[in-house]
Amino acid sequence: MSDTYKRRRRNLKASLAYYLQPGLSKTRIKSFLFKLMPYKTDVPLVRIGGAGDGGYLVPDVLDGLVACFSPGVSDSMDFDMDMMNRGVPSFMADASVEGLVEDHPLATFDKLFIGPETDGEFITLDDWVARYAPKSGDMILQMDIEGAEFTTLPTVSDTTLSRFRIVVLELHNMGRVFRAGKLAEYEAMMDKLLRHYTVVHTHVNNCAPLVTAAGVNVPPVLELTLLRHDFVKNAQLQTNLPHPLDKPNVPDREDYTLPSDWAAFKS
Repeated sequence: MSDTYKRRRRNLKASLAYYLQPGLSKTRIKSFLFKLMPYKTDVPLVRIGGAGDGGYLVPDVLDGLVACFSPGVSDSMDFDMDMMNRGVPSFMADASVEGLVEDHPLATFDKLFIGPETDGEFITLDDWVARYAPKSGDMILQMDIEGAEFTTLPTVSDTTLSRFRIVVLELHNMGRVFRAGKLAEYEAMMDKLLRHYTVVHTHVNNCAPLVTAAGVNVPPVLELTLLRHDFVKNAQLQTNLPHPLDKPNVPDREDYTLPSDWAAFKS
């Protein structure tokens, strides 16, 4: 098991008391989970990165991208290598590692965490993007920051966020949706994203089994791909999952798919 998965499983063990907090509406939880459902559009999906962890499905509108911002560095950088081999510079950041596992002339690394404030070893996405982004042109964001996404993304300015044509996002500790305070954080993040983007793919990371509370099944770790609204046409709710290009993140573990009842959670 890689260091990435060991760290992820430690994070999950801290939140394994899955229960519906008294006073928290089950309807509210379902409404949030429905926001994670993907929509099929006129743009086909392609796989970028490896066949397992580190590979993601993205819309095939990659031509013309001027940069890839990729906070969260693991022992695999297949996604970034694929983007750089397409001629797209990749900017990576993570204070928990000393550097990148591979070299590439288009790679830039900062030993920093991405967070809601710039302070010490933390930098906001706004400040990090301002440091490196070309003055014009669309970019792609691929974020895997071990749970910090929920406090980081709501603070990002609309100006910065709208620069990204595609957002690829790993959501962690999803079992905490059964707690009111955490659910509020998760709602704020998704509401911010959905003002700019449509979810076009959702994939369950099988690093941990599905959890259940109050009859609702939730994968602890999810991968989302979002496409900016101006590229979305003829969006229809996608219930035929998994996608043919999906692969299990951990090949030797039981695979899971998105709970089929989520499609009925629309309020």
